[in-house]
Amino acid sequence: MACAAISVGFTIPQLLRGTSRIFPTHSALVVLRHSAFCYCTVNGTTKSKRKMDHLERTANNFRQEMISQAKVCRISSESETVKRLRLAVINKDFTFKAGQWVDFFIPGISVVGGFSICSSPGLLERDGILELAVKNALHPPAHWIHTEVKDSKWGVGINPLFSILLHVADLHESQESKGGGYKMGTVSLYYSAKNTNELLFKKNILGLMDAFPGKIMCRFHVTQQHSQICRELQPHVTEGRISEEDLKKHVSKDTLWYICGPPPMIESVSRLLANIGVSRDCVFFEKWW
Repeated sequence: MACAAISVGFTIPQLLRGTSRIFPTHSALVVLRHSAFCYCTVNGTTKSKRKMDHLERTANNFRQEMISQAKVCRISSESETVKRLRLAVINKDFTFKAGQWVDFFIPGISVVGGFSICSSPGLLERDGILELAVKNALHPPAHWIHTEVKDSKWGVGINPLFSILLHVADLHESQESKGGGYKMGTVSLYYSAKNTNELLFKKNILGLMDAFPGKIMCRFHVTQQHSQICRELQPHVTEGRISEEDLKKHVSKDTLWYICGPPPMIESVSRLLANIGVSRDCVFFEKWW
């Protein structure tokens, strides 16, 4: 299971999330509803006492619907358990912000799935394409995607943060080519998984670091690595969990912190941030229930 925390050394618009619908035969009805990230807590209130379905637990999130037909134009394996789904969105007015989710409503299945978008808003604007990475599970929407769309546990923690990284790269590229405009700061990603095989998008992330040295940085953490780490990844990998010492390097009054992963991971990282004096107002999370 991949978990990730991201520290952002600049202010970006409030991160939003949305929803979508998918139907069989490789065409989809996509519904996007906007809602804001939650403030992170350090007192255990991110934990749920009982398991709720996606629509119930997000009922209080602000939503604005936008509907579009879409087609599954490609599906590929991101890891042994995760499929990367590429959707061609028909409605030219369909938009999203980095860090949003989409909901899947499948005819004949009462359970609704919520999956975070892993592509950048720029890809949708340029090519009309939206991407998701979904892990295989018995959860009906994920199981349907995995079994019915031949060639995706529920969401994948890195998805919204990877989308943010891609959006940051787009903004840097735009600034370099056009000059002026929004002045970007730096982004540091701490990405934790059991082993390097579970580090999704690792080649893409390495490419972003090479393309924007000193502006986009990443540290991969592995907690159960039993094989040798490949040479390409070795300089960027730490064995063990994300620590207080790691996070201290990025503390400043201008830094925003975005966390995504299971509730225990969110609680652990938020406590570390509280210990080093980070204000709750600067910490946001996407919670896996």
